[in-house]
Amino acid sequence: MSRLAELIHEFCPDGVEYKTLGEIATDIYRGAGITREQITEIGIPCVRYGEIYTTYGVWFEKCVSHTNEADIASKKYFEHGDILFAITGESVEDIAKSCAYMGNEKCLAGGDIVVLKHNENPKYLAYVLSTTEAQIQKSKGKVKSKVVHSSVPAIQAIRIPVPYLPVQNEIVRILDNFTELTAELKTELTARKKQYEYYRDQFLIFGDDVEWKTLGEVCVPTKNIKWEETDSDYQYIDLTSVSRDTHVIVGSTTINKEKAPSRAQKLVEKDDVIFATTRPTLRRFALIDGEFSGQVCSTGFCVLRVNAKKALPKWVYYQISQTTYYDYMESVQKGAAYPAVSDAEVKRYKIPLPSPSEQERIVAILDKFDALINSITEGLPREIGLRQKQYKYYRDKLLTFKEKKA
Repeated sequence: MSRLAELIHEFCPDGVEYKTLGEIATDIYRGAGITREQITEIGIPCVRYGEIYTTYGVWFEKCVSHTNEADIASKKYFEHGDILFAITGESVEDIAKSCAYMGNEKCLAGGDIVVLKHNENPKYLAYVLSTTEAQIQKSKGKVKSKVVHSSVPAIQAIRIPVPYLPVQNEIVRILDNFTELTAELKTELTARKKQYEYYRDQFLIFGDDVEWKTLGEVCVPTKNIKWEETDSDYQYIDLTSVSRDTHVIVGSTTINKEKAPSRAQKLVEKDDVIFATTRPTLRRFALIDGEFSGQVCSTGFCVLRVNAKKALPKWVYYQISQTTYYDYMESVQKGAAYPAVSDAEVKRYKIPLPSPSEQERIVAILDKFDALINSITEGLPREIGLRQKQYKYYRDKLLTFKEKKA
């Protein structure tokens, strides 16, 4: 009998009690707004809700952001062991992602974050709240203005198994071993990608010896679909269709004029470059291939249809993959809770335009380099994917209990 089985037999012979987070909480409250402009290099550690989606895993010890405490009018703190929920998001599948803070500093919680205080093992709560069953409960968020929202009452209603602490501690030990192995592989993959990005940027550095033009000057106008003039089905590319890791379209949905969302309006063609203007620094962009030519994408994308007489589409694609482009996006995005940029801001960005032959030469080099890096790291993403599938399977198994009868 395994150690976990022994503990369950000892402490939970008749099953495990299930409780709502409202019953577990010693306190639960929302954070308060911290704008992008209020983020500083030093100061009190803080978390903004978007970082829960993009930066933190099941648990974390250090905050990546800081702010000047004196500049925050309404201060909402969190401390060691607290659980943080992001209650605004892009999809019902991800809404209310949560994580446990395992550091020892007192920190500030930004807006659209819910802080849960409790007396359980914080890592256990973070793991059980990441299970498939918990996410089904979280996914009852409401869509409003293209954004999904949850709330304190919705968080309080989530129901989870709560075994005695010795059982919680053993489950945490097992799952920590899984996540540690995956973390090592992700660190290696990140190092490979940074190496590639550095050399890619070096190839794309130019001075005043070449012509510079805005993206608007090298692109031609595009058109929206007129739903009233068609009865056809289309493949719809929304924001979540584009992989932030590989920059390719990984999924789409079939729509027509009867079931098309209002944001499904932009027609795309082969070799268009699409860039997500909602939360632009998440780097969702792609080059449209033949499969999606003539299909429809979300108005959350800026569609760059390159004038072939002025630039190569792949040249524009590589230009917007650069670090300097995202520095520009960071400087022009607007909105604290859900930052975005306009198509006009995207098209104001200037790119160098060497001769067509030079563009072709550099694009060919970058294509080969990209293929080489993908080849070198091919085993890493595959291994990470397998580990994550294995982890999710055992996580859900470990965190499924016979419920104790009242």
